[in-house]
Amino acid sequence: MVLLESHKVPKQETPIRLQEYIVGIFSSIPTKSGIKKAIKKDLVHVNGHKATTALFIHGGEFIELYQPEENTSKKQFIFPLEVLYEDDFLAIIVKPAGILVSGNSFATIYNALPQNLQKSTQKDTVPPKPVHRLDYPTSGLLLIGKTNAALVTLSKLFEKKTIQKTYHAVTIGNMENSGIITFPVDDKPSESRYTVLQTIPSEKYGALNLVELHPKTGRRHQLRKHLHAIGNPILGDKEYYIEGLVSYGNGLYLHASSLTFVHPFTQEKVTFTKELPKKFRRIFSNS
Repeated sequence: MVLLESHKVPKQETPIRLQEYIVGIFSSIPTKSGIKKAIKKDLVHVNGHKATTALFIHGGEFIELYQPEENTSKKQFIFPLEVLYEDDFLAIIVKPAGILVSGNSFATIYNALPQNLQKSTQKDTVPPKPVHRLDYPTSGLLLIGKTNAALVTLSKLFEKKTIQKTYHAVTIGNMENSGIITFPVDDKPSESRYTVLQTIPSEKYGALNLVELHPKTGRRHQLRKHLHAIGNPILGDKEYYIEGLVSYGNGLYLHASSLTFVHPFTQEKVTFTKELPKKFRRIFSNS
């Protein structure tokens, strides 16, 4: 095991349970649930001995937090990724369509990250991890946390909806120039705003639209369900479609094109963008 952090306990007026005392003491694991897991995995030592959740702290103890040594023999998923931005806390990568972000499969973005990103030099460094998800058939920008503090802080930004996400899609059929869709998704309030940027006639579909999308909530498959609900499903969507108007050739035409947020460690407002995939530009030559 590798020593991460250590702490000398000052004198305590009354004994306190270890798992209560060290919440917030170690920057590597700031949460109570994380501390509990670390204790159960024998990663917390008190005075040189493995700690238990039943241990009480009286003062004067020396607490050490460890992390397991990396298993270099573990099979690695070699999959080159485009890294749009990287610093010691976070990264922005471009997820190709047709790959899972995470899960039980070996071929995931999560398993490919260690080969594509530099390890953070911060004390609370962790294996890089996606902070949010994109569907398997969706391409575009994915925000990655590289430290425990970054993962916690970025997750809170998503919860507070202060990270602005922009998507682009190709939709089927005639549409209003802009609109707000508020159909519930999974019985939960949901909102998506859209603007039609370009429309071309189509013999098969009647019309194809290049649409800019801004989801205000983050429900599963929200944009796909919302556009289907107003009668304008996304081209290539095999789950939410109009009978007889399914395209099987080039996958789903949905792309996460932009992320805007305040960098939680530099406090700088940043915007990252990724141009539309070639399959979009083949349909809309001006995009």
